[in-house]
Amino acid sequence: MHSIEVVLIMLLAVVASSYLARALPVSVPLPLIQIALGVLIAAAPESAVKLEPEIFLFAFLPPLLFLDGWRIPKASLFHDKITVLSLALGLVIFTVVGAGFLIHVLIPDIPLSVAFALAAVVSPTDPVAVSSIVSRCPLPKRLMHILEGESLLNDASGLVCFRFAVLAAMTGQFSLGTASLSFLWMAVGGLLLGVAITLAVNYTQHWLSRHWGEESGASILTNLLTPFGVYFAAELFHASGILAAVAAGITMSYIELTGRALAATRVQRTAVWDMVRFALNGLMFVLLGEQLPAIVGNAMQAAAGATGKVGASLWLLVCAVVITAALVGLRYLWVWLSLRVVSFFSRRGRDEAIAVEVDPRIVPVMSLAGVRGAVTLAGVMSLPLIMKHDGSPFPARDQAIFLAATVILISLTTASVFLPRLLRGKAMDVPDVSAKERQEEDALREAAASAIKAVEDTCHEMAEKHPGEAELYTQTALRIVENYRYRLAEEAFSTEDGQTLRNVDKIDLKLRQIAWDAERKTFHRLAKTGRITDELSRRLVGKVDFLSVAYHHPETGHH
Repeated sequence: MHSIEVVLIMLLAVVASSYLARALPVSVPLPLIQIALGVLIAAAPESAVKLEPEIFLFAFLPPLLFLDGWRIPKASLFHDKITVLSLALGLVIFTVVGAGFLIHVLIPDIPLSVAFALAAVVSPTDPVAVSSIVSRCPLPKRLMHILEGESLLNDASGLVCFRFAVLAAMTGQFSLGTASLSFLWMAVGGLLLGVAITLAVNYTQHWLSRHWGEESGASILTNLLTPFGVYFAAELFHASGILAAVAAGITMSYIELTGRALAATRVQRTAVWDMVRFALNGLMFVLLGEQLPAIVGNAMQAAAGATGKVGASLWLLVCAVVITAALVGLRYLWVWLSLRVVSFFSRRGRDEAIAVEVDPRIVPVMSLAGVRGAVTLAGVMSLPLIMKHDGSPFPARDQAIFLAATVILISLTTASVFLPRLLRGKAMDVPDVSAKERQEEDALREAAASAIKAVEDTCHEMAEKHPGEAELYTQTALRIVENYRYRLAEEAFSTEDGQTLRNVDKIDLKLRQIAWDAERKTFHRLAKTGRITDELSRRLVGKVDFLSVAYHHPETGHH
């Protein structure tokens, strides 16, 4: 079977997984379904996929990390910065040291440097997997934002540690001083290159658009290529491509605030990136399933060959369970200690802690929510095949991949079984950020007031310039202003009236959707009967689609 056919089959498996996740009577995490479909693909004859480690890392990680940096909620990240940094940096080092020594003790055939590499690659967490697990019993928003912030930063810190450990395994040498200087350059160089290249690309794109107009397709394609460009440039200068991709994503989130892109471009770009994220995350887990039989076979064979005992294969599986339990234990201990430290500073005048005494489930939930996923898989699959200095096989590569893959499976299964049970019943009591509770509503009201003033001023100005059309301008302006006054009216409603207003909003949206659907059906019917052309039908339907998306975007839930 040709590679292109296998890729297409895997993409179909990703599509099928989304429908299976909704159709199954019990809640099964999407990644587990995708892994199972990958195993089925592996059973087909001539379907084996040969993965080049560096290509695998380059193809998957830059866009995923770029998007994470772009979409991470910055306000929540900065508000809980101590907690997030504690988990993303302190916990990663704690995990690398603790789990690294444990892996070497459990399996002495794995060199200490490879054990540290394995511990580093299993330290990043995957909030996408967690969100699919808790979709029917959602986590409090603040906890989810902390997990997202942790994942964004520990992806970078864990993979940088992984890179140093692999380098030590490849060369057999490790100098703390040299490593510290290299780490400093990798971090600073990666961040600076990510920011600088992204700013340069967007400035150039804006200059071209200002002079010759904006083409949405070209703009979106440039946006898609940016993470690959910054990753490649950073690696070329021996900086961290991972940090460069993250920095590029964060930079894009601030560039987006300038509002330079056309509305149509933003809508299309969001849809494209949603598809890319879904496809890449799904492909990685399908690939894990497809590679799983070979991973298990190679690891068992290597374990049995190293000791001469068949029982070593079973011991490797036991070690995977012990390592997963150790990761949860290390995370539990770190979360428990760090939350109490933050609570201590909170009681001394800060407002940053999640009060552990509010709900005793917070620590176990945060511990189980440390699910390993796409980044762990991409990292471990990027382990070199051979040693550069003598061409010998990379030590314990098969065992390391098996252990990482098994940790992903066990952590997903454990979280899917126990997290819903912990979250069931009374909602978790996690204090929100009180100063920002009404931030969105305040922003919407202020924007509405500005819009009304701008429309009224423009209406008066145009009426004076064109007296013959004064009535036309006035009537048009009244229709526009009325919608904004309706939004401002919410301020005057009591709590009970506010609920009534929200119900009115739902009815308003439902009726608008019915109207939009009727418009689309009419355009389609006119095209089928030949009264308008197909091209005109697509253009008119596109206008209705754009209006419906702009009025009620699914990501915001507001209109």
